[in-house]
Amino acid sequence: MRDWAGRWPLVGRDAELACFAAALADGGCRGFVVGGAAGVGKSRLAEECLESAAAAGYRVGRATASVAAGAVPLGAIAHLLPVGVDLSDPVAGFAAVVRELASGPGRQWALFVDDMHLLDAASAVLLRQLMDTGVLLLIGTVRTGEPYGEAVAALRGGDAVYRVDLTVLGSEQVEALLQAALGRPVARRTLHTLAATSGGNVLYLRELVLGALSAGNLTEDGEMWHLADDRLPGTARLTEMIGTRLAGADSAGRPVLELLALCEPLPLTYAEALAPPQVTAALERAGLIRVAQDRRRTTVSLAHPLYGEVLRAGLPVLRRRELLLDQAARVQARGARRRGDPLHIAGWQLTATGTADPALLARAAVLARHAHDLPQTVALLDALPEKHRTTVTDLRLGEALFELGRWGRAEATLARADALAVEEQDRLAVALVRTTNLLWSNAPVAEALAVNAAARERISGPADRRKLTINEGFLRIVGGRPAEGLALLEDLETDVGAAPDVNAWLRGAWMKPAALALVGRTAEATTWARRAHDAHRQVQERALASHPAFQRVPLVLALTEAGLPAAEACHEGEQAYAELTAAGSPVRIWLAVLLGRAHWLAGHPVTARRWWAEAATVARSIDHAMALRLVLAGLAACAAVLGDLDAAEATLAEHRTLPPVEPGLLSAGEELLGEAWLLAARGQVGRARSVLAEGAATARASGHVTGEALLLTDIARLGGAKEVTGRLAALALVCDGELAPVRAELARALAADDPEPLLLAADACHAVGADLLAAEAATAAAAAWRRADRPRRAAAADRRAAAARARCEGARTPLLTTARATAPLTAREREIALLAAIGNSSKDIATALALSVRTVDNHLQHAYAKLGVTTRHQLAQALGVVE
Repeated sequence: MRDWAGRWPLVGRDAELACFAAALADGGCRGFVVGGAAGVGKSRLAEECLESAAAAGYRVGRATASVAAGAVPLGAIAHLLPVGVDLSDPVAGFAAVVRELASGPGRQWALFVDDMHLLDAASAVLLRQLMDTGVLLLIGTVRTGEPYGEAVAALRGGDAVYRVDLTVLGSEQVEALLQAALGRPVARRTLHTLAATSGGNVLYLRELVLGALSAGNLTEDGEMWHLADDRLPGTARLTEMIGTRLAGADSAGRPVLELLALCEPLPLTYAEALAPPQVTAALERAGLIRVAQDRRRTTVSLAHPLYGEVLRAGLPVLRRRELLLDQAARVQARGARRRGDPLHIAGWQLTATGTADPALLARAAVLARHAHDLPQTVALLDALPEKHRTTVTDLRLGEALFELGRWGRAEATLARADALAVEEQDRLAVALVRTTNLLWSNAPVAEALAVNAAARERISGPADRRKLTINEGFLRIVGGRPAEGLALLEDLETDVGAAPDVNAWLRGAWMKPAALALVGRTAEATTWARRAHDAHRQVQERALASHPAFQRVPLVLALTEAGLPAAEACHEGEQAYAELTAAGSPVRIWLAVLLGRAHWLAGHPVTARRWWAEAATVARSIDHAMALRLVLAGLAACAAVLGDLDAAEATLAEHRTLPPVEPGLLSAGEELLGEAWLLAARGQVGRARSVLAEGAATARASGHVTGEALLLTDIARLGGAKEVTGRLAALALVCDGELAPVRAELARALAADDPEPLLLAADACHAVGADLLAAEAATAAAAAWRRADRPRRAAAADRRAAAARARCEGARTPLLTTARATAPLTAREREIALLAAIGNSSKDIATALALSVRTVDNHLQHAYAKLGVTTRHQLAQALGVVE
């Protein structure tokens, strides 16, 4: 079992380490001081510096200053002093220490003193003398804001002392540290929670992770680490450290800290109602609170998120109730004039007493919804007494539950709302949300369409019936029928301002660009997706869908299919994913799906695997089979291309256990990618092509034009270019953007096996960011030049292929691994040779390819002769299967 509590790697401090390297190289340097707040990693950096000094030949030592040691002269460094030196006369004694230390073997000393600001004056004076005489290189840490005497100040001063100041880690550095420490990536939601809760403080982060590991809340699924329900129990050591920090506050400031723990942020006037201004100022100087100025408004909050956790845990129940109710009364006494005041008052009253005024709860729930706080929305509406529940309140509750991925409870709530509905408008509103919830909850598309049709039977107004038509288009697109859905959305207004109903328009505008992208109309798709996003931000106060970032889902798809798989599409998707992750919305799953797909198309299997693993984590947490089937296929494909065949097989085994669902968005055919690429990695390229052909037929039947093109391109890459060239050329005529023509050009070049067209295809693939396709085309061109006995041109093509392969994150495809070694081989000889190289017997190969054993052996003998090998092991080496 891994020792997680051991020393963690040092991450994000490259600049500081470079500064220390410069200090070591500077013959005049006498000290290197690391400053920063408690817990930012000062000691860890200093330890690394001490090890660097030792590696450079320094004699090393270390000491830790403390309040207790500082009470005794030389107490912190007594263990480092030479034996027998008389220090009764400080002048003579200090000179003797310098002589003794200087006379020892080896180079000068490097001494690490932790918490140097706590040194006693005698220790500081002696260390300065050792530094000035060149005997000692001091490496020290000092805590920002701590007082220290003149003697210690002398250790930090002068041109001969280098100084660096550490800040907390940013989210990217936190991610890098967690991956280095845990050995696998961390899910984005988990990363967000850990980064936000720790505030980037390395010490706090470590204790949070150790606590979550110990409690079993932080687990890994073979691909990445993720938290269960965002719970972070921390450790007793963490609580003790923060408690000690808070205990240093003036007792007069304790009420302010307690109130902030429950109600932050607050206007400064409320904090000063509990304590005099000088007390609040002292709390700020001590680094316990943060005061921010926004125009004329001054707000106060705790300086670190964990301060609130510890303070709340220590509050007695009645004290907590008293603070919350008093604060609610203060805000009400001032007229509750700010927009968010009803939400705050309702939340405080609910936390304090378990109830609140029903009208206030309902009003606060609306505010929470528009603030994208879905858990708070649910909590407020759940608190409504039964007699105050209405169609509107149940509808809002059902919407929030749906967006949190609680499908079963959402359906029950929405069914109750439907039963309470009297007016047509209420029935319509419920039907729109209920159908979407059914679609996401793995129910058959036919069931959602039936609810939509039933609502249409009860609705008489033409405008309202049109909303249901828009909804049907939405459902059919999500259900995997893009052309049918587009037909129903053909007359959707291009301007939300001209739409009779904002929410109906947003629903149609969300899926219309996705359908346009799937049928190859990528320019229109991009325009519509940007239009929908801008409109959603403009009208979000009236929008039922709680976050405008939803509209980035079809934009990522549209940009990818237009031929920007790894550039703009990924930038847009990652930005939107961060927004939805912070909001806790499970709809982010589709952004992760599409980001994985974009990187797969770009030929970046490691990054694609990372995003698909992210999507799998979300899908499992909300039981979303439609997405999970697609995601597992992508994960298996990435693992296969990276040579991790065991992981690919395990992922496909999970895929086979999933309940069958109807083809949905993107899943028509593409969910066979994993099976196909695992077969290809095992050398069974003929079977892989058959699987891909089956998927392409499914995509074609359901109208997924771009999905069909993706699958046909993979057939071309696996030796079937001649069979698919015509269809890809036809698809290129109906698809706009750059990607479809590039796919057709690549297939034509592979079919012709002509080096010049192959190099042109490589250039075209590079232009659209398809690095793996570019590498394969250039590799095939190099092989063709070698067959034509043009070694210089082959070498030039090899260089281009190598440059492209360097961007492909270690991908290994049959075309990359065998093209060069098997240039003289026919396609059939190459296929059989690869199967033999990975350990298949002639009988097994004959069975897999429907050939006779004699035919297999004849092809193998031809391959041996052409490659100049005599054994299967040599064959495997020639094909690049083994090193």
